[in-house]
Amino acid sequence: MTDVQRVLVTGATGYIGGRLVPLLLADGHTVRVLVRSPEKLNDVPWHDDVEIVKGDLSDAESVESAFQDVDTVYFLVHSMASGKGFAAQEEAIARNVADAAERAGVKRIVYLGGLHPDSGELSPHMASRTAVGRILLDGAVPAVVFQAGVVIGSGSASFEMIRHLTETLPVMPAPSWVRRRIEPIAVRDVLHYLTRAVDLPDGMNRTFDIGDREVLEYADIMNGYAEVAGLPRRRIYALPLPAPKLAGLWVALVTPIPLSMSRPLVESLQHDAVAKERDIDGYIPAPEGGLTNYHDAVARALGKEARGEVETTWASASSAADLASEPLPSDPDWAGQTVYVDQRRRRSAVDPAHVWQVIEGIGGKNGWYSLPMAWAIRGVLDKTVGGAGLTRGRRNPATLLTGDVVDWWRVELLERGTLLRLRAEMRVPGKAWLELRVDPDGGGSVYSQRAIYFPRGLLGRLYWWLIYPFHGLIFPSMAKNITRQAARLAEQDAG
Repeated sequence: MTDVQRVLVTGATGYIGGRLVPLLLADGHTVRVLVRSPEKLNDVPWHDDVEIVKGDLSDAESVESAFQDVDTVYFLVHSMASGKGFAAQEEAIARNVADAAERAGVKRIVYLGGLHPDSGELSPHMASRTAVGRILLDGAVPAVVFQAGVVIGSGSASFEMIRHLTETLPVMPAPSWVRRRIEPIAVRDVLHYLTRAVDLPDGMNRTFDIGDREVLEYADIMNGYAEVAGLPRRRIYALPLPAPKLAGLWVALVTPIPLSMSRPLVESLQHDAVAKERDIDGYIPAPEGGLTNYHDAVARALGKEARGEVETTWASASSAADLASEPLPSDPDWAGQTVYVDQRRRRSAVDPAHVWQVIEGIGGKNGWYSLPMAWAIRGVLDKTVGGAGLTRGRRNPATLLTGDVVDWWRVELLERGTLLRLRAEMRVPGKAWLELRVDPDGGGSVYSQRAIYFPRGLLGRLYWWLIYPFHGLIFPSMAKNITRQAARLAEQDAG
């Protein structure tokens, strides 16, 4: 029997947090979420059922205020970034959370870390997660730290990496880490343990290793995916050198995962990730029907993707570009900014509803309705310099939510039926947006398309004028093809 509590979830806009919140609500808990950008939750189905607090985990005062009158804090924020100062920043935030929880009278902190060996040098990413868990365990407030390996679920970074590598490469010369031993776990089982953490004995302060009880080599994980997906068995050859940096670049180029994430993920595969104890069985029973085996977890993930039922994705969490970017300044003066605009309008006899259907379905498998090869080349170039590229796709092929990722764009504003504003997360010397709009016009509609670019310095200005000739090819045909596709949809509905 679950005790009803007042809980706070950090990372509610992320992959795990966004799935955990509705489960906690279903169990009857009172839920508060702490987010940097509340507008990213505007369209989630549980928006009106939670208390949304705007705050920054690096700000002690706002964190302590948000933690007031809370029994359990779920600390589910962890950056996949790397570089100078990354680990120190992560540890500073963990100390801030631990100290604020003590001052606010929180009874428990729950954290999701990673499986790792007890000895040997860990990757920077895994070492950081381990250090964060240790800081929480050493704090005054009792902490429960779940340690999981590769999480398998629709939209997870690990699953997307496995899926794209396996589907793209029938023959795979791979680094030595493909022979590392991995214990995967289905995302539904991770969520099961997280939701049941509130039932653990008061004062418990420890780690729990969690997994599906299958120990596989990473090569077996990829071939297991191939088997479930109906693909021929992949030929995987382990090379004698680990080459994590080169492998990280290769993963970034052939999967949706950007270089800033692929390198930490690959580096974390340099060691085994297998549970060393099963103590969780004595406290939290397995889910009804038992833990999900790897093949079933893959089948569930693929089924959800096929049905368009992906609740959250790895890209749901804020990126560095997302956190640094400000909303688009208001027209007409652009707040004094230097701005370049490419604007197109196209009238048609098509009703606005069909034009909007095309607008909301743009990107991903539907593409961008203009010179696909040019978009693909730009996506590859973006990936090589650490950008998002065009391979992230969409969470759902037909509908969008504020904060969703669409290839190298993120939904910044959504006025369903009228306006879609996308903010660029590709690498450019400045800030860029793309607005797609439809308005009624008598018995038809007017489609409006606006590309907006705020250059940064001389390089930003040069960038705009270098690509300007391509805009003259891409954007007119994009407007024409979007309205043509809307006309086809109208004909199909009428026929």
